[in-house]
Amino acid sequence: MYIFAHRRARGVLDGEYASIFRGRSLDFDDLREYVPGDEIRDIDWKATARVGTPLIKRYVATRRQQVLFVADTGRNMAATSRGGDIKKNIAVMVMGVMGLLATRHGDSVALVHGHGATTSSLPAKGTESHVENVLRNMDAASLERGSSDLCARLEYAASHIKTRTLMVVIADEIASDERLAKILRRLKAQHEILWVEIADAVLAGPDAVHNADGVGTDVQGMEQVLLLLASEPELARHYAQATAERAYGLAELLKSNGIAQARIGATEDVMKQVFALLERHRRAR
Repeated sequence: MYIFAHRRARGVLDGEYASIFRGRSLDFDDLREYVPGDEIRDIDWKATARVGTPLIKRYVATRRQQVLFVADTGRNMAATSRGGDIKKNIAVMVMGVMGLLATRHGDSVALVHGHGATTSSLPAKGTESHVENVLRNMDAASLERGSSDLCARLEYAASHIKTRTLMVVIADEIASDERLAKILRRLKAQHEILWVEIADAVLAGPDAVHNADGVGTDVQGMEQVLLLLASEPELARHYAQATAERAYGLAELLKSNGIAQARIGATEDVMKQVFALLERHRRAR
């Protein structure tokens, strides 16, 4: 598995990300046998004549792509996910999987995260030790310091990240609105975007998450609240309807911008869902 980039180079200083370890540059690497689908222009005709079978030239890629994680570290990420994990922990695991995939194929990794009006960032580097630093920064974020405002993080990225990137947005379940639509249109003009949504715990209906005394914590106000229990079918119905409408609105917004989406509710689902997301992105046109 690797993280595929659809866009061709926009200038002579941008390399083409065309394969796992190979690309186009002035540095010749080796030859291999031609297979259907290879570019005819890459055939080494002199070597082909000597050997008697078509051979393809391969070159060392001089440049790769930059993978930029944009993550919310506001209070919403302190909530419980559908599988019972803290949302931030799932986000860290997603970043770990994708970060190691990126660096092992020559890409660099950067991070933008924050809460409320506060945004922090780490510059792009292409080492595994840097990925570990990114994960430590994400894991160390104090989720009780400020409210969640994903759009503020996206607006920061639009204003400060001038290099073309493959942007991986890691977010709580949010509703689509004009502010989000506007910033996505702006970002899509420069970057390729993948969207990872950390699914909420179910609060009503037969699958509701609740403890023995029926009390939970509101992550926004950090106070105790009564949970909606499975014994309230009318509340459960309205809750399910509102949740479905919100999910549909976001999915339609992402689809209209050509953004592949994954929805992850538990740490054990991370590997499967990340690989499925990368495959959907690779097949997109």
